[in-house]
Amino acid sequence: MTPAARQQAAIEILDLILDGEAAEKALTSWGRRNRYAGSKDRAAVRDHVFTALRRRRSFAVLGGTQTGRGLVLGALRATDTDPATVFSGQGYGPAPLTEAESAAPAAFASDAERLDIPDWIWPSFSDSLGEAAEAAAQALQSRAPVYLRVNLLRSNQADAIEALAEEGIICVPHPASDTALEVTQGGRKIRNSDCFADGLVELQDAASQAVVDKLPLQDGMRVLDFCAGGGGKSLAMAARAKVDLFAHDANTSRMNDLPLRAQRAGADITCLSEDELEKAALFDLVLCDVPCSGSGSWRRAPEGKWRLTREMLDEIRLSQRQILEDACQLVRPGGHLAYATCSMLDEENSAQIQGFLDNHEGWSRKDQASWQVQDGTDGFFVTVLTHIG
Repeated sequence: MTPAARQQAAIEILDLILDGEAAEKALTSWGRRNRYAGSKDRAAVRDHVFTALRRRRSFAVLGGTQTGRGLVLGALRATDTDPATVFSGQGYGPAPLTEAESAAPAAFASDAERLDIPDWIWPSFSDSLGEAAEAAAQALQSRAPVYLRVNLLRSNQADAIEALAEEGIICVPHPASDTALEVTQGGRKIRNSDCFADGLVELQDAASQAVVDKLPLQDGMRVLDFCAGGGGKSLAMAARAKVDLFAHDANTSRMNDLPLRAQRAGADITCLSEDELEKAALFDLVLCDVPCSGSGSWRRAPEGKWRLTREMLDEIRLSQRQILEDACQLVRPGGHLAYATCSMLDEENSAQIQGFLDNHEGWSRKDQASWQVQDGTDGFFVTVLTHIG
């Protein structure tokens, strides 16, 4: 495919997404319909689509309309690329620009528009991040780095870097965690590499690894990952200490791949259903990586930024409070409850914890930390509470 043809494909896919189709579904469907497109073509089209989704508001202003054509035109103008080199009508590329499309773009109406944040959430976003709000929003406009977690059950950081390099995957240590590697070359090779298949490394954001580093894990503990999802933090905890580790999720299907992942990693993790959890003994440590706005990971999942509403966020916050209420009852006296989000919003983070402490005697804050997206990781938050009885 020519560069212009790739942009035309992005236009068509973006129109489907703007009409409500999920990005991954739209990309997969396009790939099936256009089997002539090679792997490099599919990767390029995907990059065009996700770049446009991350900067949907600002590109729409620069391109004049919030359509596939408008977003691609806005992307070209944002990088000072002459639109005529793409909108030529040649080589299966987009048709030439109309007179209206050729007009100079309007000025940005607000900081939120310029920085690609929905108007309704900008006050919460800017209040939470203060002077760092603009830098955080700008970071969310760009593609996220690829991070790996070295599985300490199988390898160490130096050996993993060497083994990955032999497969053309170049990594450097990341300061967020002593298990974190940032991939600087060969990221698309990871899932097909021997290092991944043999469980030496897992794909996991550096801040997500740092959250686990903050947990007071000790050998012999009974530990529960209460909102396990795919089990990334369960696997990280299993590599940190010799614990009796359990995983649970309200939607048990989210854990379907965890047994296979645990086997590959050399980890021993027991998945618990709701009924099994009710009969289980209390735990020394319960981790709740709760559902959230995902504001700390919007550059990885930009659709979430545009589909989130005030009503949805309010429902999420209610769910977070209920999870804290349910999880605290599973912690033995003297044990710990950890609350984590991939959000940078105070209303999901420190405000939730303060609300819990205000309504629950016998709990104290042991530790708290946050990571912001402009500092090179996803945005994450964690608080560790102690059940003092």
